[in-house]
Amino acid sequence: MKLSSPTLFVEINKENFIFLAFDISENNKFELLQKNSIPIQGIYEKKISDFQLVIDLFKKNIYSIEKELNFTFKEVVLLIDNFDCSLINFSGYKKLNGSQLLKENITYLLNSLKFKINETEKNKKILHIFNSKFLLDKKSIDNLPLGLFGNFYSHELSFFLIDNNDYKNLNNILNNCNLKIKKIIAKNFIEGVNLINENKNLNTFFKIQINQTNSHISFFENSSLKFFQEFKFGSNLIIKDISKVIGLNIDEVKNIINSSNLISTDDEDENIEKKFFRYTSFRKIKKSLINEIANARIQEISELIITKNINISSFLKNNILIFLIINDEIMNAKFRENHKLFFSHNNKFEINFLKEDDFNNLYFHANNVVQYGWNKEALPVVNEKKSIIARVFEFFFN
Repeated sequence: MKLSSPTLFVEINKENFIFLAFDISENNKFELLQKNSIPIQGIYEKKISDFQLVIDLFKKNIYSIEKELNFTFKEVVLLIDNFDCSLINFSGYKKLNGSQLLKENITYLLNSLKFKINETEKNKKILHIFNSKFLLDKKSIDNLPLGLFGNFYSHELSFFLIDNNDYKNLNNILNNCNLKIKKIIAKNFIEGVNLINENKNLNTFFKIQINQTNSHISFFENSSLKFFQEFKFGSNLIIKDISKVIGLNIDEVKNIINSSNLISTDDEDENIEKKFFRYTSFRKIKKSLINEIANARIQEISELIITKNINISSFLKNNILIFLIINDEIMNAKFRENHKLFFSHNNKFEINFLKEDDFNNLYFHANNVVQYGWNKEALPVVNEKKSIIARVFEFFFN
């Protein structure tokens, strides 16, 4: 199916604003038309700090794309990765006492779950709702069991939320650009969709990303986003700790780590060479000490994120697959195997490293979610006739 007009995406991540216009060809191929990427400005600590500056940047870059395409956009899809978001799981149940599960029963459950969200998360806006689990008489069922007889039905939903003021600010910015927000999508969710669609038989896994100043973990179960958590630390913690212990500044430490044959040395007593002491006085420091400090910090980071994270203990199983992204060139080059050792919990978990190239089709998959929905979303946006469950969820949550 060919789209009747180009599609405009704006990605807001921790480093850049990315403005992207594309089309989908008749043979379902992604065709990039225009792309502008600029350093992030006007957002500080995940909050919009300069409203007018962001508006001006959006107008300038969107107008530039419109001029090149000779086309005026009326709506935009936002892909966000730089705002405070949370994911909450709620369950509702209905006693059936041997009767059929009917649409009215689902309506009752959805109404009660919506009430819970509104009461407990009054300052949040729902971005995504995922069907996490259907249980009929304590047995898990893949699809909504409408029409089946049973005694007890339980329905678990996962709500992905954004701060309501952030949501209103984003809407206001785009309104000032004469654009309507068609959908806001969490980048963590779409990255999981990308992995599922690109890897046959993949549906349950962790995705961990370690940036320089922050980290986050996502857990997908049966293709549904089940857990998400962010951390205010990243690979810089390792660099800073090495700097503090050995008494060299950050640039010297980075230069030492980045040098060849430093980490993988057979001589434990070999010292750091004098040429690396550019700003501090030379003294004898064993190369092996850097490894010891780095290993201690990597182990600590792995424990905080996954191996000793009490929030995900029920999801951890032997041989669970973990996709690991080390978004730090030095750490990825020099301490990759160290990360694998600690994040695999001594090889109890399977580690697959990812890089940016593994998400080349991210916007294609994001567009498919916008156009046709995701099979685990309780509120799919589809162009075709909607199912009963889609209509029921849409009634209560839109």
